[in-house]
Amino acid sequence: MDISDEAVIVDTSRLKSAVWNDFDRVKKGDTCVAICRHCKRKLCGSSTSGTSHLRNHLMRCRRRSNHDVAQLLIARGKKKEGTLALANVSSNQEHRKAETHNPMNTKFEQGKTKDGTNTGNVYFDHKRSRFDLARMIILHGYPLAMVEHVGFKIFIRNLQPLFELVTVKRVEDDCKEIYEKEKQKVCEVLDKLPGKISLSADMWFAKGNADYLFLSAHYIDDAWQFKKKILNVIFVDPSETGDMLSEVIMKSLMDWDIDRKLFSVTFDSCSTYDNIICRIRDRLSQQRFLLCKGQLFDVRCAANVIKLMVQDALETLYAVTHKVRESICYVKSSKGTQEKFSEMEQLAGVNCQKCLCLDNPLRWKSTYAMLEVALEYKLAFSFLQEHDPVYTMCPSNLEWDRASVITSFLKLFFEVSNVFAGSKQLTANIFFPEICDIHLQLIEWCQISDDYISSLALKMKSKFDEYWKKCSLALAIAAILDPRFKMKLVEYYYPLIYGNSAAECIDIVSNCMKALYNEHAIFSPLASHGQGLACQVGGTAGVGSGNDSRDRLTGFDKFLNETSQSQNVKSDLDKYLEEPLFPRNVDFSILNWWKVHTPRYPILSMMARNILGIPLSKDASESVLDSDNRVLDHYRSSLKSDTLQALICAQDWMQNELEDSKSSSSPSTLALCYNAT
Repeated sequence: MDISDEAVIVDTSRLKSAVWNDFDRVKKGDTCVAICRHCKRKLCGSSTSGTSHLRNHLMRCRRRSNHDVAQLLIARGKKKEGTLALANVSSNQEHRKAETHNPMNTKFEQGKTKDGTNTGNVYFDHKRSRFDLARMIILHGYPLAMVEHVGFKIFIRNLQPLFELVTVKRVEDDCKEIYEKEKQKVCEVLDKLPGKISLSADMWFAKGNADYLFLSAHYIDDAWQFKKKILNVIFVDPSETGDMLSEVIMKSLMDWDIDRKLFSVTFDSCSTYDNIICRIRDRLSQQRFLLCKGQLFDVRCAANVIKLMVQDALETLYAVTHKVRESICYVKSSKGTQEKFSEMEQLAGVNCQKCLCLDNPLRWKSTYAMLEVALEYKLAFSFLQEHDPVYTMCPSNLEWDRASVITSFLKLFFEVSNVFAGSKQLTANIFFPEICDIHLQLIEWCQISDDYISSLALKMKSKFDEYWKKCSLALAIAAILDPRFKMKLVEYYYPLIYGNSAAECIDIVSNCMKALYNEHAIFSPLASHGQGLACQVGGTAGVGSGNDSRDRLTGFDKFLNETSQSQNVKSDLDKYLEEPLFPRNVDFSILNWWKVHTPRYPILSMMARNILGIPLSKDASESVLDSDNRVLDHYRSSLKSDTLQALICAQDWMQNELEDSKSSSSPSTLALCYNAT
């Protein structure tokens, strides 16, 4: 509408909405018009029209003189009416200087007013928003190229016209800068740890036959919380030898300055890694960084050895499994065959409440479930073959019998894997009884008269024996440090496993336990007072310690050890082993127990922190029951190796920080903390 001379500018000082700071309200007759003071556009100014359309115009007004203006959205009055206050940068320069901050030292926060409206940040900071975008991409694994997507650009322009869209290269550089800041924080955490660090290595596969080695640190922190942090994502050239890969890992350890703090490394159960681990152990042993002469250094993944045995079982049963799949497909092929199969169920007297289902070959859990249910219907399948000449894929009685035995193998592996997958904190003490049960069953299976079954059992046991040879000491010592079991669990299982040789094997575990304790005792703060040393075993105390190998008072420490023995001073270890077992409780937390009992067992608790932090199974809980290899998705496979490392590591660290933030705050607090040092 045209505004003539008869129009009158209305006083807006009494109007509550701050939007009128940028509009003139003009009245002509009964009609009111709001005129933008910046672009002179005319909009409806009636009191019944509200102010939302005026506020929306201000958000998009291109002719506003304050293009660098920051915005403050304040909730006032009724819920239906929001207000927008605009502040000119020039009028707030002194305030901005007083509030200078590093955009890396920020956190996302949602503030709320009494009526529940989000207030947001007072000032628009382009650099901070840019890094918020980079953090969002890292944290949620969004592709870097999302900043060039049309939908994203439209969303940002409408949400905040003042934000200057960034390129893929810019956001990539921002992500790397965040990675460097986060890495410094992780370095400081690792440097201040009270105990040792254990390392795990995972091989991931990518497109084009590219391999990546994921190195992760595992430790128990000062608050007795089990932690894991990805340290490196290393591109592995297929032409690299084991010697070259061991050098890459050593370089990573020194880069993080944790080579002197390393306690153990966990790899998959594969002979390929033997040479790599041997070279790393030799390097660290030369500098006397390893405890107990590195006896506990080489650890193999428990979940991985179970997967290898499962693969052996499934390969042996492949022909029968194929027939079972085809049989289930045939039964489900038509309504008529389903009705006929139901008749066969009644004829066979099958009383199974579970339904037949096909498996996912990449999830051995589902293959086990398919076979377990199919065995319940085996008689019905046999009757169907007699009454239906088209159906010819039914397994024979001998095949059913062998499938039943091998499925019982899978059942044990499934139950043990469920224990690993169901544990909130997969500390090392959990593994010993489960692995011992597998050991006993393998011994029994090898004695089955059917050569078909016994040969499979022998094949699985050969893989298991290699694992047991490397890991039995760590498994046993971790179990001893569980106050519910102590030496009793070892004394129970070893006679069943070793028979007449059990006493000798128990002594080996006991001697290693004492030697490891002595090394912790010598270099503990209590060593200067001659406290806590256990029985000396073979003169190994002090060998391979994590402290300076040039310590001239090592002989004095041994002297204190000998004199304390003559005075019959009981060590932490002696007192711990002599006291009654802690009652077995479903809600028992071993880390909480050691946290509470640290003052009582100051030296043994140091040892418990290091032993319980060993990742005896490095697989994530959700992957324990998978059969396939770990594969990077197409997007991550296409990234440059340094960018891939920055995104994966920073995501892991930020997610851990977010989890810690959630656990330490009330549920109503919504904050993603990104505090950088």
